[in-house]
Amino acid sequence: MRAIRGGRRGRGAAAPAVALVATLAAGCTNMPPPPIVSSQAAPTSQPVVEQQAQVAVGVDTISGGYNPHNVADQSTTTSALASMLLPSVFRPGEDGRPELDERLMVSAEVVAHDPFTVSYEIRPDASWSDGAPIAVEDFVYLHEAMRSQPGVVGAAGYRLISDISPAEGGKRVDVQFSEPYPGWRTLFDHLLPAHLLKDAPGGWQNALSDSFPAYGGPFAITTVDHARGEMVLERNERYWEQPAAVDKLVLRRTDPTGLVGALRTGTDQLTVVRTDAGGMERLRELGDALELSEQPRPYVVSTLLRPVGELADDDVREAVGAMVDRDALIAAGADGGPSASHRAAAHVRAPSDEDYRPTIPEAAPRHPQPRKAERLLREAGYELEAGTWTRDGRPLSLALAAPGDREPYASVAEELSRQLVESGVEIRDVEPENPRELFNHYLAPGANGEDNGAMPVDIAVVPQPVSTDPASTLASSFGCAPAGNTAAGTAADDDTDGNDTDGNDEREAGGASGADQESEGRPETGDDGPAWPGNANPEGDADAGGTDESSESTEDAESTEGNDGDGGNDDPESNDSTSDNNDSTSGELRSANVAGYCDPELQSHIDDALTGATPLGDTLATVEPSLWHAGVTIPLFQPVDTVAVSRGVDGVRSSDSLTEPFDSAVDWDRRTG
Repeated sequence: MRAIRGGRRGRGAAAPAVALVATLAAGCTNMPPPPIVSSQAAPTSQPVVEQQAQVAVGVDTISGGYNPHNVADQSTTTSALASMLLPSVFRPGEDGRPELDERLMVSAEVVAHDPFTVSYEIRPDASWSDGAPIAVEDFVYLHEAMRSQPGVVGAAGYRLISDISPAEGGKRVDVQFSEPYPGWRTLFDHLLPAHLLKDAPGGWQNALSDSFPAYGGPFAITTVDHARGEMVLERNERYWEQPAAVDKLVLRRTDPTGLVGALRTGTDQLTVVRTDAGGMERLRELGDALELSEQPRPYVVSTLLRPVGELADDDVREAVGAMVDRDALIAAGADGGPSASHRAAAHVRAPSDEDYRPTIPEAAPRHPQPRKAERLLREAGYELEAGTWTRDGRPLSLALAAPGDREPYASVAEELSRQLVESGVEIRDVEPENPRELFNHYLAPGANGEDNGAMPVDIAVVPQPVSTDPASTLASSFGCAPAGNTAAGTAADDDTDGNDTDGNDEREAGGASGADQESEGRPETGDDGPAWPGNANPEGDADAGGTDESSESTEDAESTEGNDGDGGNDDPESNDSTSDNNDSTSGELRSANVAGYCDPELQSHIDDALTGATPLGDTLATVEPSLWHAGVTIPLFQPVDTVAVSRGVDGVRSSDSLTEPFDSAVDWDRRTG
């Protein structure tokens, strides 16, 4: 008998023989066979793949830049990233008023009045994602940029700062002001990592142009895929405070046609986008599957008739303003969406402001007035030849600019160009390489074409930022600055790289000027009072819609907009000194805003409002009529995003104020079941 050798094989071969013997024995003794006991195979050890919680958000675009302090970068995506990635001393509360952000700060309070001094104490554990502490140098860096760079949002308050000094290892910051400043809580939001940006190539001009070098919020960017239109954010593991409830947030570019499908299928859990009438209807068709709300953006779309070139002549500028069909511009930009209910008929307060009141005076034009335009142009020496206004053989030619193809500015600019061309004005399109170039070069204070080689821009369609402090909005959008002072919105000497594509700081505030119906509040009631041809007969011919000045005054006599507390009842002739940004006060003052506007007679009123020396209502009673009479800005509407939240996500908060919905992103979570 041959033996079977070897370990497993030997033992395995013996087993059948044993079983056979047992079976035969059982058969001989008539005993039942033993029960068969089945044993389960030992489980194989495999790694457990943990499913990450993710929330996908549809947005209009993910394209840069992302600097929330640049007017050129203003967008929903920029605001979202700033809220989730950057630290702020104060953030708007649910009512829109600034509240101390205790995730960053221990305290912030006024500690002295002579000089006016605010002391900020930063949490000891607050740091950037690379480990560097959030400290005094970040305050200094932001202050220096905001007071010296063009195209920044809300520069007026920063210009009042006279000194910043550190204490307690840089975690306490004492800020002195040259004047009292009641609006100090609007400063130092969205701090930037100074240690990485101050010596970076391109400096401020390139800051956050395509990404973030470090983070000081609950999220961090891990992927940006412009081709797919997708940006992935993950939990910032170095964040010292409450961690985000979800592991990932995905910002995904969407469009009106794919918006509803993405929400229905769960590809997106929520959207924060600009919608037109059709988009709103499709969203409402989803019924209870969505929770819909509106979120105003912190700026007003405005048309600027800059007092430069031909428009430096008050009569010519007024004539061009009389050619504008403001209702048609609003219709083109709002496109029947929620923005149409946020028509802006004041220069300083935005429709989302709870104290907003239309301030448009009775005599202001509310629709095209071709007869008035013709009279003013002929008085200025122009003649209508072959359908074009000319003087001394040269056509009335104006340069018009907008922030590229961004909406709603592109649609408004296209409609405005059509109106002016039909009225006999030659329009030249200015096409900057990107929005930052528009505001940094073409619309920078003093950029009239003579001093920096840039083509002068006569007309611009732009966002004018607003803030929670209307006095700061007023000073930033319409204030003057000492001539030749680089601390007033002109690019600093050291920013000479070819990428300085920022913008100019003053259009940040949100004032504008133009003509409108008295019903243009928030929201519109539809009560327009007696019909006027530009409204009741939009299909009529030009002359039917543009009666002479006497009948226009009669048609608008029912308006009460000019008589409310914010001041629309002053004599519009009270201030006839719309000064262009080169000749104000014999060179002592100049414009410090993108509108190119500076009125030395108004500046003292603006300063008094900024420092609290005069109640804001009293100041607006003087300033608003003067701004309407100047005719430099035409406010149109405040853009409104539609926030659509599906049942698949919890914790999303939005409001009618300037509260950013992404401020609550740290609490967003996926629903189960």
